[in-house]
Amino acid sequence: MKVAIYPGTFDPLSNGHLDIITRASKLCDTLYVLVSVNPNKKCIFSIEERINIVKKSCAHLKNVNVVFSDDLVMKYAQKVHATAIIRGLRNHNDFDAEMQLFQFNHTIDKSIEIILLFPSANNLFLSSSSIKELVLFNSDISNYVPSVVKDEIETKLKERLKVQ
Repeated sequence: MKVAIYPGTFDPLSNGHLDIITRASKLCDTLYVLVSVNPNKKCIFSIEERINIVKKSCAHLKNVNVVFSDDLVMKYAQKVHATAIIRGLRNHNDFDAEMQLFQFNHTIDKSIEIILLFPSANNLFLSSSSIKELVLFNSDISNYVPSVVKDEIETKLKERLKVQ
């Protein structure tokens, strides 16, 4: 059984993330979408909210399990016997970060492959920070986020951004 992990903060989940999840789910028997902690990011959604958003958006993908871990991604991958970690790669900035991350991960466990997937053309420019900015300026985000969570994202972001 081939097991892979797609980690991220998913704050909020975008169509770019969902595109990678959908395509990655075809490459393995089981895909764990790992909602994780990034100490360098200030998340708007709680862990539970992010898990629920990802679960709603991936409900149609039967081999996808949405989980949380605050451990290193490689440690979680070892725990579930993953053979690969899926990463999205949009631009040269992502490439530089992923190259560095690959080197660290490779020293932890050489047996777990890192697979880089490019986004589909219509998702190439998407980022969670761009979606947040669009909401802040009352722009329509329906082309950028899964429809099952659009209202939830807009409501939460508008609430949080008003407070700041």
